[in-house]
Amino acid sequence: MLSPMLSKLLGAVKPSPTLSITKRAADMRRRGIDVVSLSQGESDFPTPEHICDAAKRAIDSGVTRYTDVDGTPELKEAIVRKFWRDNSLSYDVSEISVGTGGKQVIFNALFASLNPGDEVILPAPYYVSYPDMVRLIGAVPVEVQCGEAQGFKITAEQLREAITPRTKWLILNSPGNPTGAGYTRAELGALAAELLRHPHVMVMTDDIYEHIRYDGWQFSTIASDAPELRERILTVNGMSKAYSMTGWRIGFAGGPRSLIEAMATVQSQSTSNPCSVSQAAAQAALDSPMDFIKERNDAFQRRRDTALEKLNAIDGILCRRPEGAFYLFPSCQGLIGRATPEGKILQNDVDLCDYLFDYARVAVVPGIAFGTGGHFRISFATSDERLALGCDRISQACELLT
Repeated sequence: MLSPMLSKLLGAVKPSPTLSITKRAADMRRRGIDVVSLSQGESDFPTPEHICDAAKRAIDSGVTRYTDVDGTPELKEAIVRKFWRDNSLSYDVSEISVGTGGKQVIFNALFASLNPGDEVILPAPYYVSYPDMVRLIGAVPVEVQCGEAQGFKITAEQLREAITPRTKWLILNSPGNPTGAGYTRAELGALAAELLRHPHVMVMTDDIYEHIRYDGWQFSTIASDAPELRERILTVNGMSKAYSMTGWRIGFAGGPRSLIEAMATVQSQSTSNPCSVSQAAAQAALDSPMDFIKERNDAFQRRRDTALEKLNAIDGILCRRPEGAFYLFPSCQGLIGRATPEGKILQNDVDLCDYLFDYARVAVVPGIAFGTGGHFRISFATSDERLALGCDRISQACELLT
């Protein structure tokens, strides 16, 4: 029961299940129990040395004070260059926002733009935090199921049916968490054509996995493919995934100046500026060659293929090959209804994930946390050895189900 001391809005929000499961696995390991954690979306590769060196230089140079509330001019200029170089998007520094991670940037945008009762369309499966951010503001998440048969991506027809007069945002994540599914230019074009018919709907595109992609798949973002929608699009990105900078906490976005200014106001009264040293490191990262990405993507693709082979060999599990990110989202529908060695019937994906944790000592995240039950998420952003061990344990545990 929610304490009367706390906000009623908090009653609609739950802690991040991925972080909760990861913490549970870490607690077990501290007690000496070998748990293979495949739950957290964090690369096992270190932050590249040249980025760390830039941070050290910043500290030695005294870059340890307050900065402009939503990012230094130098970092904003580097972000402007990044958007033009990578995405053919032309922004002014006044159209750039920098926050303490991509999650804060998204929250700032939603807080600055949503009123109670406004609706936000979320193609499901979705990143776990999207609906709770919307609820925390008093708005309404509208979940649209996008099954594996359609590549886990929303169609223009589904978008048309979901839009109402109260719709404020559509949030797209490509390549996506938890599925790794990526929208093609043609698919984004079809969505853009529908959005043109609804001028009251804005688009937030979460491109945090932009550089993590496989098999020659080409990344595309809707702001560059549909310039006629530019004033209604917020393009979000950050340093966490491709640059292995999860702990540095730098996210950024480009979008309409009026929205960017409102986001700065929100940030000025919450966290104020992001870490000054992290901003200096992010500037160096964005302005430096990204040669390390190919080697890391090759490793991720190798791990993806290893896990795919092992999981698809398990009776009752089917898994789609993702275009990007570092997740698999296998269906476990074929295991629902089976019994554990103790005789417990698996009723859903939560039961399966609990069984894998308790019996196989493997931490994975149930699909219902992402809005789509009957699946579970595996992160393959871990070593080849631990990933193979985790998949083997899953296989052995599933063989014992009857």
